[in-house]
Amino acid sequence: MSQKKILFLIPFFTLILFVSCKDNVLPKPSSYLRLDYPEAQYAAFDNSCPFTFDINEQSIITADKNCGFSIAYPKMKATIYLTYKPVTGNINSLLRDAQKLTYEHVIKADDILEQPYLNSDKKVYGMFYQVNGNAATNSQFYVTDSVKHFITGSVYFYAKPNFDSIMPAASYIKNDMQRLMETLKWK
Repeated sequence: MSQKKILFLIPFFTLILFVSCKDNVLPKPSSYLRLDYPEAQYAAFDNSCPFTFDINEQSIITADKNCGFSIAYPKMKATIYLTYKPVTGNINSLLRDAQKLTYEHVIKADDILEQPYLNSDKKVYGMFYQVNGNAATNSQFYVTDSVKHFITGSVYFYAKPNFDSIMPAASYIKNDMQRLMETLKWK
């Protein structure tokens, strides 16, 4: 080969060498957002209303009218709304309204699980509803003594109701709602 051809081929092979030596691009594996919340610490909540219960110390409770309360979870963008109504011979109407409120979410819900609650010693009876799917609320409950008191509770998130995204927070707050039901006492 002539020297001219060799000088011509050297830059060509050098260019091929640099182009062919780049790293292969590999896709990164899928990952999921991990949300860790602090372990719940509970404190007794008592005021002039005819009942007491435990609340998570991470929450902020605000009194509403007629012994209703808003229990806010700012980090999770969620609030539990509690409504109190006295029973005055209207227990069937109160029960029907509580159940109707839950089953209004059946359009968006995949499933609604009912968990009866019964505590004869404290005279607290009720139902806890877990609403699975992209409904506006994921957990609701009602409790009563069937004679004087009736309380409903539901949690709402201030985010698009995408159940997969809010599931860790919904699970955390569901535990708090169950604790509230279990520790509720009538005065």
